[in-house]
Amino acid sequence: MASKILNMLGITAMMLFTFGCSQQGNKNTKMAPPSKYEKQIDSLISLMTLEEKTKLLHASSSFTSGGVERLHIPELTMSDGPHGVRMEHGRDWEFDNVTNDSATYLPTGITLASTWNKQLGYKYGTVLGSEANERGKDIILGPGVCIIRSPLNGRNFEYLAEDPYLAGEMAAGYIKGVQSQGIAACVKHYAANNQETKRGSVDAIVSERALQEIYLPAFGHAIKEGKVLSIMTAYNKVNGQYCAENQYLIDSVLHDQFDFKGLSMSDWGGVHSTKATLLHGVDIEMGTELADGTRKNPNYNDFFLANPLIKLVKEHPEYEKYVDEKVRRILYVMFSVHKFDNERPKGYRNTEEHHVLARKVAEEGIVLLKNENNILPLGDNVKTIAVIGDNATVKHAAQGGSSQVKAQYEVTPLEGIKKLLGDKYKIIYARGYEPNKKGTSSPKLIKEALAAARKADVVIYIGGWLHNLPGHVWDQYRFDAEGKDKAAYEFPYDQAGLIDQLAKIKPTVTVVFGGSFAKYDKWVDDSKAILFVGYPGMEGGTALAEIISGKANPSGKLTFTVAKELKDYPSHSIGEFPGDSTVEYKEGIFVGYRYFDTEGKETMFPFGHGLSYTTFDFGDVKMDKKEFSPSETVKFSIDVTNNGDYDGAEVVQVYVSDPSAKVKRPAKELKAFEKVFLKKGETKSVSFELNKDAFSYWDPETKAWTVDPGKFEILVGNSSADIRQKAEITIK
Repeated sequence: MASKILNMLGITAMMLFTFGCSQQGNKNTKMAPPSKYEKQIDSLISLMTLEEKTKLLHASSSFTSGGVERLHIPELTMSDGPHGVRMEHGRDWEFDNVTNDSATYLPTGITLASTWNKQLGYKYGTVLGSEANERGKDIILGPGVCIIRSPLNGRNFEYLAEDPYLAGEMAAGYIKGVQSQGIAACVKHYAANNQETKRGSVDAIVSERALQEIYLPAFGHAIKEGKVLSIMTAYNKVNGQYCAENQYLIDSVLHDQFDFKGLSMSDWGGVHSTKATLLHGVDIEMGTELADGTRKNPNYNDFFLANPLIKLVKEHPEYEKYVDEKVRRILYVMFSVHKFDNERPKGYRNTEEHHVLARKVAEEGIVLLKNENNILPLGDNVKTIAVIGDNATVKHAAQGGSSQVKAQYEVTPLEGIKKLLGDKYKIIYARGYEPNKKGTSSPKLIKEALAAARKADVVIYIGGWLHNLPGHVWDQYRFDAEGKDKAAYEFPYDQAGLIDQLAKIKPTVTVVFGGSFAKYDKWVDDSKAILFVGYPGMEGGTALAEIISGKANPSGKLTFTVAKELKDYPSHSIGEFPGDSTVEYKEGIFVGYRYFDTEGKETMFPFGHGLSYTTFDFGDVKMDKKEFSPSETVKFSIDVTNNGDYDGAEVVQVYVSDPSAKVKRPAKELKAFEKVFLKKGETKSVSFELNKDAFSYWDPETKAWTVDPGKFEILVGNSSADIRQKAEITIK
């Protein structure tokens, strides 16, 4: 039917840009500028009444925004989530329980980012986009790029990093991959959504410099580099205004500073007014909540951007231009995702290629934090393995809140270990603990676990966090999930004590699931090896077994700093977490490693840390000159050699230090990185380019990025705490 309106306007398929590629027959065409279909959009707007325009500005069901039947303008169909297409639930919130809505359950955002592999981020996005396309979606609600400010944030597992540059780079690849499939990505939650506690009302008080240097750059990179087509605002307020109607965030930054051409939408139920949202707020009001909190059959015509908007514009006809601007951006996205033609590539779902990619991301995203006496990979001296821990058998796909996925299958750690290692080793299993309301462990289960350890040569303990307790999806016992933050910085169910007891019996390898780590305790020292896996997706068990056995060499790196105590994090020692009515970001720009490195505070594991089964040497930093003007690009290279016994990959991390700045700046800031794969004995040269952005800070007085002339240090290493080479330059 949509082709009828094209014919009406004289639009042919050749006049529309072709967007993206399928994995079977790539087109690799680029997104055309808005002028490509500006006339067509103008014509459509001229044909629409005010009432018809308004239909496009608000939800028409749980996951669609409205269309105009008379003009054959279809609805836009959206879907969670960031790491897999959510199960179907029709036009309301009752799940359809259809049998054909399973999807590839990809590793979550924190595991993807731990790969530090930008190319893998793109491939991840193509899988997600292709599956959303096959399911008939137009917009996939991801990626999430909010900064990891505190380890207690319940939604950290969906996010990427404590560093905005890393988050932005990984998001850009993801977005390009999604949009290559004719699907719009939706970067979220804009902005400063760093706690789930009272997320619908809390006011984040953040300085302009902290916003510009920490909390906004990943969104800017998603727009400028990723060319993202849509953005979702957060529930919270920022500096007194709700994000969905925040004049600074929407007008000053999103449209003026970032020159965003796509559409903005609210999080579900995130709009609070008609006039403010019309004048400087989101383009689409999403949500289904009624005043009594129910979700049954809401009257979408009563939404703020529905009948109340029509009434307001009729009283103030001059406001219709704001309606037109919103409609223009929505139509731009509709053309971009081929709502008016048949040019979208064919989608595919649950293919072997997709599942292999899920395993590859998990392999590269698993972080080896400790490996005492090279206990991993397991050697021939091991005959029996005791796998202990509840997370060895838990399936996480359908949990976590809005990012839940109905996985076609999910390989648990125990299944993966048995399948890959069962022929070589005897595998025994004991649960050790079980989730419960008391938060403690069962003496019976502990006894069984210790007995299993005595029968084994090595213990693989698989624990950490989980999404929520069975049967308590929305209550106070949730951990890594939407809507609630963690209550404490320690693993639940007495896991620390259990690991200590196990480690006294046999060498213990501890595997940590979750969106964060936990406080320092004896178990950290007692564990011979520690692996952080995040939530590694449907092939996570296979990937973990490959790492443990040595079939795969770990190459993941932490995307957040692991402090010994909760009080060590700046959001807790200087700022506030969580806030009640307000939350003050008193730490300013000193988030994560920026704080720890500047203050010289000891950490448990630093940002960017991750071990390998092999070792790497870094050569000298090579550059042709040492003096630059602010407009010049600083180019340099460094040789990396794999001088160990295994093929492997290293992440070369480039930090910049400004020791003579006129304002207080962090000791170092990540400004470039590259993952390089090397066979044993191989050397490769890795090249980098740093432009003005890498040396700038935000000046609130001039409201501009500023470079102070003087000396800068280029620091190259494999974590923020392990700098291998330095070079000094001067910016004149």
